[in-house]
Amino acid sequence: MQSPQERDTRDEPLFRHILEFLSREGYQPKRVKSLARAMGVAEHEYGDFRSAVKALTRSGRIVLGAGNAVLLPQGDGDFVGRFRANPKGFGFIIPETSTSHGDLFVPPGKSMGALTGDLVRARVRKSRRQGAGSMYEGQITQIIERGRSQFVGELQRAGRDWFVRSDGNIMHAPIYIHDAQAKGAKVGQQVVVDITRFPTEHTDALGVITKILGTSGKPEVDTQSMIIQHQLPDEFPEEALDWARKVVSNFNAEEVAATREDSRDLFIVTIDPDDARDYDDAISITELKKGLVELGVHIADVSHFVVEGSPLDREARERATSTYFPKHVIPMLPEVLSNGLCSLQEKQPRLVKSAFMTYNARGEVVRVRFANSLIQSAKRLTYAQATRIIEGKPGRFAKATIDLVKRMETLARAIEERRRRGGMLELDLPDVDLVFDDENHVVGVVPADTSYSHKIIEMFMVEANEAVARLFADLGVPHMRRIHPDPETKDSESLNVFLNALGLKPVALNDRIGLQALIRRAKGTPASYAVNLAVLRSMSRAHYSPQLSGHFALASSHYAHFTSPIRRYPDLTVHRLLDRYLNGRLDGSDLSAVPSMEALEELGAYCSERERRSEEAERELRLVKILRLISDRVGEEMPGVVTGVTNFGVFVQLREFLIEGLLRFEDIADDWWEVDTSRGCVIGQRTGQRIMIGQQLAVIIDTIDIPTRRMDLALPRVPGQENASAKRSRSRKPSARKTAARTDGKKRKAPSRRKTSRRNRSKGR
Repeated sequence: MQSPQERDTRDEPLFRHILEFLSREGYQPKRVKSLARAMGVAEHEYGDFRSAVKALTRSGRIVLGAGNAVLLPQGDGDFVGRFRANPKGFGFIIPETSTSHGDLFVPPGKSMGALTGDLVRARVRKSRRQGAGSMYEGQITQIIERGRSQFVGELQRAGRDWFVRSDGNIMHAPIYIHDAQAKGAKVGQQVVVDITRFPTEHTDALGVITKILGTSGKPEVDTQSMIIQHQLPDEFPEEALDWARKVVSNFNAEEVAATREDSRDLFIVTIDPDDARDYDDAISITELKKGLVELGVHIADVSHFVVEGSPLDREARERATSTYFPKHVIPMLPEVLSNGLCSLQEKQPRLVKSAFMTYNARGEVVRVRFANSLIQSAKRLTYAQATRIIEGKPGRFAKATIDLVKRMETLARAIEERRRRGGMLELDLPDVDLVFDDENHVVGVVPADTSYSHKIIEMFMVEANEAVARLFADLGVPHMRRIHPDPETKDSESLNVFLNALGLKPVALNDRIGLQALIRRAKGTPASYAVNLAVLRSMSRAHYSPQLSGHFALASSHYAHFTSPIRRYPDLTVHRLLDRYLNGRLDGSDLSAVPSMEALEELGAYCSERERRSEEAERELRLVKILRLISDRVGEEMPGVVTGVTNFGVFVQLREFLIEGLLRFEDIADDWWEVDTSRGCVIGQRTGQRIMIGQQLAVIIDTIDIPTRRMDLALPRVPGQENASAKRSRSRKPSARKTAARTDGKKRKAPSRRKTSRRNRSKGR
């Protein structure tokens, strides 16, 4: 019998079915496993399906786009989308239409000077790169629209030249300012610049200062810079604020109570961080007969106040998410709601959507029901207070509070064990909390709290999210799901090359039990962080979509976000759908009650993009604050652990601060360094020195460049042997880039207008 690879791809029914599916309007390129799931391919049929995809690829009837996404070939032609640059010089174009090539690879030198976020047109050609197979790549032919023309950075001066080094890694060229003093700006101030001329191969970037934020390095200036740099919203429009004020002034809890399940007799608590201001979830547990317990997860009913289509709703949809900076929050909803009427404050009557889930002693769900409820939280607890109760140090808390917290712990552990048996993955990635002084400067870091009180709330929220998604899946109602795609085979292969380098047993990424065992084996070893990070990077990113796909890491077939409507717009859409279900409007009689798949796809893509932007800004500001904290410790030796090797150097994580720096080969003792990726190490050919992933390594902070968010490291000097960096410091003058970065007010050399503009010192990843 012929294999699918050997059969004629014109007549095979499976081939025709695949091609027909890829031709459908609205198809979005998917990797093979996700495509099989979307097409309803059974597990026992997957082998034949994968072989059919390979045969169609070889015959040229389908192609693999970026990320091995499956799509139909379109040949040479124009392609329009948003460009995303990589510091190494290449980039990708994300298509405007879902029926195009998928993300299109743009090789170095083919970007026409485009910046991340630019809308571009590219000429598409089949790749001539060796081993590229049926991949396509593009050359940008036109920048249709700049994604941004406003940048933030520190004003500097070199001779008669005034210029701004833009923060981040979007604009690498210096932006020259012709009349910097017109705004009264001074050297060392953080400024906002509007570009009047973008850089090309032959011209420099020019700009004008439109706003002075203040002295670089001040906490509030760093925050405002990040808001502008990432184009985040800040102040609410007056129309949205007026709507919110009217909603609050018109609210009467007793009037609403008549239309809701009154649950104010339940003993309910909230558990949140010490500095939380919005409390959107509360917990109750009721003991039932036959050893059963009923968990009540009560979520602030934001949908009651934020009417769909209202000015307040339009602004919330535009924001899509809240952004949590250190000591500053950009909320999705005005604070009169997020910190007021929608916050489940102690002793205050509040409207909620309740998920009541009944469990047996093994943590298995017996039944579920939902309700529009009115509750009143009896006690607001912090995680630290809940932890003390769990540890048997309750202090003066009332007996009812103590009993509830202990029941919560018992149930959460049963649920966690059940989910773990089902394959739920829990990565062991440490984190640190920032320590601030009275002026909001970061003065230190401490290990993040990982006490079990956090896990209790996490488990309960996961259960509620899953219960709501199961409800809509059973009803066959399109809804916004939180999707975490299954890993692909090629990702398993990459992970196992890494594991082989560490001497660890290979594991398939889709083998959750095997991954659990891997994480347990690595726990407590120097390689733990590198292993967990490698597993994380081998997986796809979770996103929002109505597609019938599950959540891989949670081992959940149906999952949606329901528990944080104050800060996530997708949760609000789920609340509105649940409200229609509770009011009997999902019986098919009211088509307007059910959102279309197309509308949900569009909204899901938008919310996913906004979420990424917010998270990138949060991570970047934390990094800036830690870099500022250790900037006066340049030259100091610190313990680290090797987390990655590349052909240009070694990445080392500082163990105290959990940030990575780059140890470049050129900054290690003179040697010829051979990179062995199969074993995850580099070997000095002259000295025989070996540096491996997971190895503990003392390093010296060599340079910190806050505008580019970069930290370079060096090895401690061995007596009788100098580091390459020390030799270079005596043999040559500082680079123009480093000279221009000085802010001591002394006369300095201007950045080379072409060389500096085109240099791109990559962070490496």
